[in-house]
Amino acid sequence: MQNPFDDFIKASECWIKEAIFGKNHIPLWGLFFFLSIICFRTSLKQLVRKLECFPPKLLNCCWRMGAMHGKCCCKCSTSSDGDDKEEQRGVYTGQNTHILANLSLDFVDVPSHRFRLGYSVLTQRGYYPESPDKENQDSYCIRTNIQGNPNVHFFGVFDGHGLFGTQCSNFVKDRLIEILSNDAALVDDPVNAYSAAFLATNDELHNSEIDDSMSGTTAITALVVGDKLYVANVGDSRAVLAVKEGGRVLAQDLSCDQTPFRKDECERVKLCGARVLSVDQVEGLKDPGIQSWGDEETDGNDPPRLWVQDGMYPGTAFTRSVGDSMAERIGVIADPEVSMVQLTSSHPFFVVASDGVFEFLSSQTVVDMVNKYADPRDACSAIAAQSYKLWLEHENRTDDITIIIVQIKDLTNV
Repeated sequence: MQNPFDDFIKASECWIKEAIFGKNHIPLWGLFFFLSIICFRTSLKQLVRKLECFPPKLLNCCWRMGAMHGKCCCKCSTSSDGDDKEEQRGVYTGQNTHILANLSLDFVDVPSHRFRLGYSVLTQRGYYPESPDKENQDSYCIRTNIQGNPNVHFFGVFDGHGLFGTQCSNFVKDRLIEILSNDAALVDDPVNAYSAAFLATNDELHNSEIDDSMSGTTAITALVVGDKLYVANVGDSRAVLAVKEGGRVLAQDLSCDQTPFRKDECERVKLCGARVLSVDQVEGLKDPGIQSWGDEETDGNDPPRLWVQDGMYPGTAFTRSVGDSMAERIGVIADPEVSMVQLTSSHPFFVVASDGVFEFLSSQTVVDMVNKYADPRDACSAIAAQSYKLWLEHENRTDDITIIIVQIKDLTNV
């Protein structure tokens, strides 16, 4: 027999959602009353998931009351501007027409070392059953022939989060590449150019009209300069290089997720004043004095998060981002970690993707899947479909998913 109190809770949630669309007036006391009822029967962790599916007006109200927000997912996409284009594909992965994967295949030469890049990009909005019109907050940027140089090409994925995550993601996607392109030292000193561009973009976002107090974006970017590949990362998206070794193709991570799971990042933000606690610890279900977690695979459902000393915010599950001015006060920074690898004939491709892919797929699994397909568009579709499937097996929703696959063709070691 169904509990009538459960029906009341469901009715209360529906009433709140209906009211915040403006059809009815909802007084502040009413919001507190009904949220307190929901909290009575729902853990904080479950409540956060409910709130993430509520419309922005309610989310903004909750944040202003000091409620936490998760590692959010509301994102946006751009088109690439490669040299040689093949046809674009639109692939539907479900009944909902909002769930659309945009695929393209493009090519660009790297004449200095006589090889070619063939690349595809796919972006797919997440599935949110309680918010079917929620935006895709992922964005991507592909820019070839930077500074008119045919040997310099850029690939980036930006995973927005928070109430204004879409705006933050798009802003950073546009401004980061422009600042890089205008840096005369880009080709001679890509590492310093990268760092300067990220910090400048972060400052511009803070000074823009976008409210980035509780919103921002992660950024994973790859810059090809001749036969060298530079990767700059802020956040928990990822870049992976495929390496031929014997009869196998192995995954080599070119970035390291910047989360409190990393001991160095955890200690750094603590020195900046952050409390690092999981939601269960905040709720009192686990001892807050135990400052040790497993890894993202074992503790990913309740990750350590960052909190101010005297409040229940911002609750970020990452330690670096662009934007997030409130979290910046407790150590969330926009300084990228930059790596470099020299490309050889042992490197058939690399992948740049948002954490919607890597939440349930390992780097090696992604490389194995790409390696099965001659056409990177097919690989993009397969990875998106598998990611989508795994999300729904673990959650009642999916994250937004963005994948860029770049094939390295005809590169020799001569």
